[in-house]
Amino acid sequence: MHPTVQNLLRSGAEATDQALERLLPSPDTLPHSIHRAMRHSVFAGGKRLRPILAMQAARMVAATGDIPAGAPNLGAAIEMLHTYSLIHDDLPALDNDDLRRGKPTCHVAFGEAIAILAGDALQALAFQTIAQLPSPPATTVAILREVSLAVGTGVGPHSPLPPGMIGGQVVDIESEGKQPTAELVESIHRAKTGALITTSIVSGGLYGLATNPGAPGLDSETWVHRLRTFGEKAGLAFQIVDDVLDMTQSSEELGKTAGKDTASVKATWPAVYGIDRSLKDAEELIADAFTALAPFGEQANPLKALAQYLVERKH
Repeated sequence: MHPTVQNLLRSGAEATDQALERLLPSPDTLPHSIHRAMRHSVFAGGKRLRPILAMQAARMVAATGDIPAGAPNLGAAIEMLHTYSLIHDDLPALDNDDLRRGKPTCHVAFGEAIAILAGDALQALAFQTIAQLPSPPATTVAILREVSLAVGTGVGPHSPLPPGMIGGQVVDIESEGKQPTAELVESIHRAKTGALITTSIVSGGLYGLATNPGAPGLDSETWVHRLRTFGEKAGLAFQIVDDVLDMTQSSEELGKTAGKDTASVKATWPAVYGIDRSLKDAEELIADAFTALAPFGEQANPLKALAQYLVERKH
């Protein structure tokens, strides 16, 4: 791993964990079971990629060279949403997994009822955290709208975005056992995984602009479109590589049960295109993502480095 990326991941994870420690109830806060379950899953490890992308997008758009104050809280909120989705994905009614980030899944450690409620509580706390960001009200509302659309089913008034994370999960469940097609796989990946990665970058950019209005030197519609394009391309590349790793790495290397996608006949990129073509597609998507950030110049280098890491990682 390149030292620049290693530093970005380390410092970003530290900032995220510090924010999460401040924001999550302590394990001694009543009722103990729910707060311990929340913390079990949140602090089980993980790369913190989504909050790091949000913080780096905020830094890039603010163009001050530093991550804006308060951005780690936004990143922490996104990590809460990501963890909530993992808790629920692992439940017996969905993926029925007992290993996540190398540790017992939440329902294995605390029971199914508490796991469901822990996911619910993390989602609620995430939106509470965003609502309390030190940003202008208009920015806070814009971020809340952006994130809620990415998490939901993609329906609602004035919603120009594709189905969000929950919508993608539903399509994934209903397509199990069916012959995967290119269109089906792409729609699931863009919604189930890509939506939250994209919103991490766009919401981070919105927050960064609030700290230094006019910094991007582009009209708002143009730079938001470019951030969204970057996020969609990078998010799809991330999931393609995840599909490949599920087929080629062990459970110990992944920190989760390997081979489940193949065993349950899930719609994955390699199932349609094969491993070699999948890796090539991921590289091409990252190249397209880089093009979207061209107007940001050198300020975009950290985000580009992180995007490249997404397709080169081994776990």
